Amino acid sequence: MPQPNELTTTDTHWFVHDRFGLFIHWGIYSVAARHEWVKSRERIPDEQYERYFKHFDPDLFDPTMWAREAKNAGMKYFVVTTKHHDGFCLWDSALTDYKATNTPARRDLLKPMVEAFRAEGFKVGFYHSLIDWHHPEFPVDGYHPMRDNLAFREAQKGRDVRKYAPYLHGQARELLTRFGKIDVLWYDFSYSQMDWGWAKGKGKDDWQSEKLLAMTRELQPGIIVNDRLEIGGDIKTPEQYQPVGWLEAGGKRVVWEACQTLNGSWGYDRDNLDWKSVDMLVKMLIDSVSKGGNVLLNVGPTARGEFDSKAVARLRGIGEWMKLHSRSIYGCTASEFTPPPDCRYTQNGNRLYLHLLSWPFGHVHLPGLANRVECAQLLKDGSEIKILAIDPHQQAQNTRMGGLAQDTLTLALPVQRPDVTVPVIELFLKE
Repeated sequence: MPQPNELTTTDTHWFVHDRFGLFIHWGIYSVAARHEWVKSRERIPDEQYERYFKHFDPDLFDPTMWAREAKNAGMKYFVVTTKHHDGFCLWDSALTDYKATNTPARRDLLKPMVEAFRAEGFKVGFYHSLIDWHHPEFPVDGYHPMRDNLAFREAQKGRDVRKYAPYLHGQARELLTRFGKIDVLWYDFSYSQMDWGWAKGKGKDDWQSEKLLAMTRELQPGIIVNDRLEIGGDIKTPEQYQPVGWLEAGGKRVVWEACQTLNGSWGYDRDNLDWKSVDMLVKMLIDSVSKGGNVLLNVGPTARGEFDSKAVARLRGIGEWMKLHSRSIYGCTASEFTPPPDCRYTQNGNRLYLHLLSWPFGHVHLPGLANRVECAQLLKDGSEIKILAIDPHQQAQNTRMGGLAQDTLTLALPVQRPDVTVPVIELFLKE
């Protein structure tokens, strides 16, 4: 597969081949169980938020089980939140006391996770927040939990983001030197366009992004870095929506990855019941690959260190489909052919995959593929799908099919829809 992003020299071939990754948002906000932004949303001061730090005790944490569930779902790489915006660190950072080793967990939680996923063959990715609401030099702005406390804002107006930046860089250096090869670094996020009047947003100048990116690439040559440092990156990261087509920048196609949640929240959110169905999640994966993109699907583990049963059920449902249909995902990309309504194409060389999002009666008509297909089979079981040669000049009459556009190929389908989430027909194109 050719390098699909002309705007970076980083090799992304493994990334666009693997297509499907696991995002993990986990931290002390899982104790609150009300979204990972709970500290900001509810304007919780440090002294109240401390209770989550004091009671974070993931006694059921088993990263091997996490890795196996992800592998069975068909995922190939993972990205975990080393530190989210609240500043809490999953690893034993030498630069702060605000870390897992000082909670009741009493241990580094990142290292065993990396080891478990790597043992299952996963590529390793770290998410690292550029924001830190716990750090004493991080300025109070319109996202900060204390933004509405005027007395606090006045008392803390001397905070200097230039004094925070070395801490940000120092922790990034720890992550890039302590855990072996790191394949993805997901920095999050910049918002310099924001202006609240009394405070401005933060961006590349505050993070010293060029210096941070240079260090990242120096310490981990070949690493893939996302696009949230405000200075470009190797991948575009549409969040919580499906792009209408292959993403472009500067008129050129780029590598992209849709990051999606299972229920609308990244961190564990006990009462959020907006769970996406397996059907919807599989279709989102197909849709992304059909447009040249990846999917990074998130799980927010509980405070005790488990994947919620609803999350597990969805991962297993996706895995059931992937077991039979993964070759329509791995190594595939967008096709030059236009699919019929309610369908998506993915393609890998001379293999074209027709994903039938809804099952038509009797036949499906494929424009532009007449005399282009050697054979067709149902991917579920490898059974033949008959190819019909219909004269495009033939008029439809009674039981006779006709009125088809020039160059249309017709497939004869069984009336009974295959018992899978999304049926796929594998078409072998003529050389």
